[in-house]
Amino acid sequence: MSESSAVSHSPNPRSTRRSPAPQAEETSTATGPRRNKFLRMVGLMGPAFIVGAWQFGPGNLVSAVQAGSRFYYSLIWVIALSTVLMLMFADMSIRVGVMSRGSVVETIKETLGRVTGVVAGLGVFTITLMFSVGNAVGSGLGLSLVLGGSPVWWTLGCSALVAVIVFARQAYKVIEKIVLAIVATMAVSFIATAIITRPDWGDAAAGLLPTVPSGVGLLLVALVGTNFSLNAAFYAGYASRERGLRREQYRETTIADTIPGIVAPGIMTALVIAAAAAVLGGTGGEEGATIAQFSGVLEPLAGEVGRVIFALGFTGAALSAMIANATAGGTLLSDGLGWGNRLSSRSVKLGVLGVLAFGATVTVLAQGTSPVQLIIIAQALTVIVAPMLGVLLVILANNRRLMGDLRNRWWQNAVAGVGFVAILATCYQLVVTTF
Repeated sequence: MSESSAVSHSPNPRSTRRSPAPQAEETSTATGPRRNKFLRMVGLMGPAFIVGAWQFGPGNLVSAVQAGSRFYYSLIWVIALSTVLMLMFADMSIRVGVMSRGSVVETIKETLGRVTGVVAGLGVFTITLMFSVGNAVGSGLGLSLVLGGSPVWWTLGCSALVAVIVFARQAYKVIEKIVLAIVATMAVSFIATAIITRPDWGDAAAGLLPTVPSGVGLLLVALVGTNFSLNAAFYAGYASRERGLRREQYRETTIADTIPGIVAPGIMTALVIAAAAAVLGGTGGEEGATIAQFSGVLEPLAGEVGRVIFALGFTGAALSAMIANATAGGTLLSDGLGWGNRLSSRSVKLGVLGVLAFGATVTVLAQGTSPVQLIIIAQALTVIVAPMLGVLLVILANNRRLMGDLRNRWWQNAVAGVGFVAILATCYQLVVTTF
C-alpha cells in the first residue's frame, strides 16, 4: 500500500507518519534564530577584550604574585573593587565612542577645547610609555622561563613581532583575533594554576572584605593602577569606533563584550593572588616573590607541566598587553596632535613603533636592575594621569546633547565618585611612599 493510500484511508490523518513533519520544521525554525543570535553575540566580542588585555599585563601578574606571597588573600578585595570601577568607566568610554561623531579626543576638543584634547591624548601616550616598560620586560621574562636564554633578546624579538602584527593588512581585525586567542589561553593557564595549587577558598572569600595590611605601600598603588586602568578604559571608545559599533548594538555589546572582557582579567588576577598565597604565602618578605620563584614552586606540585602552564599564561599576558598598549599609545598620540586616529594611518603606526622602541630601549638599558621592581614602579606611576582621564570621561558621559538617552544615570555617577576617591587615595599613597 502506498503512503498516499494510507493517508486517504486513515480515519485520523493526524495519526499518520506525516504529522511530525510540521513540528520538525518548527523546531528547525526556532533553532535558527538562536544560532544566529549566538553567532551575532560572538561577532561583537573584541573591543573590551583588547582593553582587558591591556589592563592584564605582566605588571598586573607581578603585583598579584607579590600580593599573594606577602599578604596572602587579604588584597583580593582590591581586585574586586577595581574590576567594578573599571567596568563602569570602560562602559562610559564605549557609550561616548558610540554616540560621538568623531573620536573621544576629537569630542573632548569640541566640547572642552583643543588644549584639553591635546593634553588628554599626550597623557594617555605617557601612560602607555610606562606600561611599555613592564610589557617589554615581561615578554622577555616569560619566554625565557619557557625556552631559556636571555630575557633581553626575547624582549627584542617580541617587540619586532608586535610591530609586524600592527603593520599587517586590516591590522585591527588581526589584533582582535590574536588577543581573543591569547586571552582564552591565559584563562586556561590560570584556572589550571589555581587548581594545581589548591588555595583555601574560604580565606580567599574572606579577602573580599576590605583591609589594608601594614607595609603594603607601593604594591597597593600598583594593584589599583593595573586593575583600575583609566587609560585602558579611555581607549575603549576608540576600540568600539575602530570596530564600527552602532548605537543599536550597544546593549548586546555590553553583554557579549564589555562585561566578559573586563571581568575576565579581574577573575584571573584574583586566581593568581590565591595561587601565590597558597604556594608562597609568608615567604615573600619585603620585596615579595618573583615570577620565576612562583613558576619554580609549581614544578614540584605538577612537574614540568606546572611551570610551563604558568609561564605560558605570563607570556600571553605580556604579548597581548604589548599589542594593545602600543596600539592605544600610537592612536592617542596621533589623535591628540590632530594627525588622525585610524590604525591604518601612517602617523598612528609611527606612534606604535615609538611605544615599542621605548619599552625595548629601557629594558636593554636597565639590565642588572630587578625586573620585578622595574615593572612595579612603572605600573605605579601610571596613576598620576588617571584622575584627569576619569574626569573627562564623566563630563562627556553626562553631556545631555552628546549622549541623549545613553548619558550617565545617578548611580553611575555615584560609582564614578568612588573611583575618583580610589585613584586620589592611590596617588597620595604613591607620593607618601616615594618621598
